[in-house]
Amino acid sequence: MSYPRPAYKDPAAQTEKAQVLFTTFEVTIPKLDTPITPLENFRLAAERKGPLWAPNSMSDFHNLMLQDIAIGPQIAADFSRRATEDYCYTDWFGVPMTWVVSAGGATNTPGTRLVEDINDWERVVKFPDLKNWDFKTKADEFMKNVYKPGKVLQIDLGWGCIQRLIGVLGGYTEGMYALALDGPAVRAFFDRFVEHVIELVDLMFSLYPVNLITLHDDWGTEKDTFFSPQTMEELVFEPTKRIVDHVKSKGAYYMQHTCGNVTRFIPYMIDMGADFLQLQRRAVDIPAMKQKYGGKIGFNTGIEGVEPGVTYTREQLTEKIRATVDTYAAGGGFFANIFEPDPERLWDAITEFYAYSREYYDREQGRQSQ
Repeated sequence: MSYPRPAYKDPAAQTEKAQVLFTTFEVTIPKLDTPITPLENFRLAAERKGPLWAPNSMSDFHNLMLQDIAIGPQIAADFSRRATEDYCYTDWFGVPMTWVVSAGGATNTPGTRLVEDINDWERVVKFPDLKNWDFKTKADEFMKNVYKPGKVLQIDLGWGCIQRLIGVLGGYTEGMYALALDGPAVRAFFDRFVEHVIELVDLMFSLYPVNLITLHDDWGTEKDTFFSPQTMEELVFEPTKRIVDHVKSKGAYYMQHTCGNVTRFIPYMIDMGADFLQLQRRAVDIPAMKQKYGGKIGFNTGIEGVEPGVTYTREQLTEKIRATVDTYAAGGGFFANIFEPDPERLWDAITEFYAYSREYYDREQGRQSQ
């Protein structure tokens, strides 16, 4: 079956508003005529049970960042703030941070360290008291005015164990020294941090109908991992798995974001029970990982070959979208992120991705052409 691609501003096409990830911008996108809800289809994709189309986070999801859902002192990096100059803030662990405009992200403020020696973490680190932030007001507003039943609700909770260790110690070098030299203290810190994350997860589930939880924990440079498989096994694996297990005990899915060439850690992430991986494309051969591990774990990617800041014709964009579906969609276990600043190209990308992936799965699953 061939599916329609309604043209931009076609008066017969249904539309809806969606928020662009990492911004406060709302855009008009096509309201897709789907045979089942995006949430039902996402579950089929996550469990590799014959999705009808490949989900994309722009049209099928609600995406919430931790900083955007709390009222109170700044918790974490504020991606929706339209900063034009670098600025400093203190995160909710008391870590001095600097938002770097040129990098589009936050890092430890140079020359500062919350903890000089990880063996002192119990004396120095003050774990956030969740009662100091108002999460309920934003949740009530979202559920009343924004939430659309049937869409996937993803909440990104920010840093995992390694990122939090690096944060409190003031940098990657200090964090790696601690992993290598002070294993027992690091493990104790991780265990306490996991208690905090579990408390936060429970709070989110009390306020939202969560379907997907994402945590960020960068484990490597673009050459290789920061630490060895032995360190993964002795210090990182079990605390991270506790978080994954807790999320999944709530009936939701778990996605692990990690930058760097973490290829050798993918089997560990499978054993942890992660449902999806969000990896750095230029550091990891994700198509090869899909071929090797696609039956065991899912992948969330961008559109293959799309470079930030480059303008593509409709024909070029269509070619890249089809190549992405052909590369990653086999058997399910895949959803995409579509970023496109031009409203017409965004419309074209969403409609083409949906229609072509439906056609792909019709062929894969043996549905008759009509």
